[in-house]
Amino acid sequence: MRAADLSGVRAYWEALRAGALVPARAQVDPRGIESALDIAFLAERIAPGQARLRIAGMRLNDLMCMEVRGMPLSALILPASRQRFADALEQVFAGPAIVELALRAPAKLGLAALDARMLLLPLRDESGQITRALGALALQGRVGATTRRLDVLGVQVNPLRPPQAAEAPDVPAPAPVSNRTPEPGFAEPPAPFAAPPRKRPRLRLIRNDED
Repeated sequence: MRAADLSGVRAYWEALRAGALVPARAQVDPRGIESALDIAFLAERIAPGQARLRIAGMRLNDLMCMEVRGMPLSALILPASRQRFADALEQVFAGPAIVELALRAPAKLGLAALDARMLLLPLRDESGQITRALGALALQGRVGATTRRLDVLGVQVNPLRPPQAAEAPDVPAPAPVSNRTPEPGFAEPPAPFAAPPRKRPRLRLIRNDED
């Protein structure tokens, strides 16, 4: 199933995020997912629930027995599962969200059923809109020399949320006013009452001319 390659693609995408909600298409460098290039693809949203393959690895071409670049991504899906696939795909762009699908191609004459997993990761375009997706399709089993379309068995949607703003530092609340008598040593004792001192009467010198 090459689950390690799917994990590697997601880890690369997470590194591109660097704390942002969704990375930009221009940030994607094929060298970052070199080991998964044959199962990776880039898709462009063209309508609600619809996307077109802009770049596709060789394993996707093998699955369809033709060059799939320029085709709708839903061309890989069986008609009975396309509405479910469209709903999941729209979550990638409108959520935005990380979507992982469990898929299976039914058995055909001489070929056993083919299990697969698809990973879809949202990307921003040049204008900042979420209209691109980085994806990967891991297959388990022999594809054969005939077209194999996939049925959707399960969908896992992980909505993305904006990074949380840094929390303000805790500020201690002011101490409540208490009516209790302050503890000794923290309050000065009241000063004793003292009456103002009396003023002494002034002495007046009286001169006697007879003396």
